[in-house]
Amino acid sequence: MVFKRRTPRGFWQRVRDFIYPRGGWGRAISYVIHRLRRLPDPPYRVARGVAAGIFVCFTPFYGFHFLLAGLLAYLMRGNILAALMATFFGNPLTFPIIATISVELGAKMLGLPGGMPLHRIVGAFSSASLQLWANLAAIFTAAPTHWDRLGDLFGRVFLPYLVGGLLPGIISAVIGYMATHRIVVAYQKRRKKKLKSRVEKRRAAAAAESRKTDAADSAVTGEHG
Repeated sequence: MVFKRRTPRGFWQRVRDFIYPRGGWGRAISYVIHRLRRLPDPPYRVARGVAAGIFVCFTPFYGFHFLLAGLLAYLMRGNILAALMATFFGNPLTFPIIATISVELGAKMLGLPGGMPLHRIVGAFSSASLQLWANLAAIFTAAPTHWDRLGDLFGRVFLPYLVGGLLPGIISAVIGYMATHRIVVAYQKRRKKKLKSRVEKRRAAAAAESRKTDAADSAVTGEHG
């Protein structure tokens, strides 16, 4: 295959690239910004898409952020591709901060006892996921089902995360909208100016060539006259 890797990436290489992309996070962020500002859509639609993608990063629906970002962007009449790219805001560097702040804030808003440290949040999600898969497998076997871990996840992590992520999610989405709108507007203006300059140069060159042709024709006519 033309676009297939010569040496396929192994599991741990995929994990490493997810945590720390090739070229570093700075290069990855620059690439995303570059792609966003070049999207062929009005600035407000691109900005709405980015706002949708960033907001979704503050929800506890891990594994569904792409789907939710695209759906939210569609409802907001924003650019869906921009929304999908904006979910890059949620990455291994930012998720620990997002999760800790959201759970702590949500616990206070719901009047629940203290939040949870990050390792316990991750542990709760992992434990509940394993129990869910075990319960699904139990449908085809005689094994008993248990829901205690899922209940603990919902009451102590998921619900506080969902409620607590709303405010910081909205604030971050608004900031992302404003920043993206300015970047795209500035880029599109600069691009239009460059295109206009190129057109004017081509017209000037064509006019100069036309004058040369007219002068040559006049000289030939004068010689024959």
